Amino acid sequence: MTAQNIVGTLADSVRLRVFSAIVLGAATPPDAARAAGTTPKETAAAVRKLLAGGLVTEDGGALRADLAQMKAAARRGPDTEAPDPDAGPDASLLRTFVVDGRLRSLPGQLERRRVVLGHLARASFEPGRTYDEPAVNDLLRIWCEGSGTDHVAVRRYLIELQILDRGDGSYWLRDDTAQRA
Repeated sequence: MTAQNIVGTLADSVRLRVFSAIVLGAATPPDAARAAGTTPKETAAAVRKLLAGGLVTEDGGALRADLAQMKAAARRGPDTEAPDPDAGPDASLLRTFVVDGRLRSLPGQLERRRVVLGHLARASFEPGRTYDEPAVNDLLRIWCEGSGTDHVAVRRYLIELQILDRGDGSYWLRDDTAQRA
């Protein structure tokens, strides 16, 4: 899990409050709802997202925060830092379209768009892991925030350009995309 995945999962205030309640010892959704001051429906949705995001596990019916994921992401450091100027032929292109871990805009030229979106996907999605559509939307919203670029359009381009695959309501990073680091 990347730091960006964690931030995307916790970007919603209800999920953040429910996660905090679980970190502080709430072991069931009703306990978490009471501690977080959320409705049962809000809590159930938040717990589903936290489970899908890998921040919470369920063991014998008891919810637990998986803090090891957060510690590992913190040790790895930022996952959307500016491309290294000596990192190869795509570094200049990425510096043009990716600023401070955000997508400034999308290139009009197809191959340039593929390079920028491939970078975005490798920084956001873990190889071998599947994501539901709301989780994908949360991750892409972070990239698109303030750029005027629609996260739904980015999701569509990721599928059309065969950077991500989808099936049965799940999305995943294609193996050939993951290997192009």
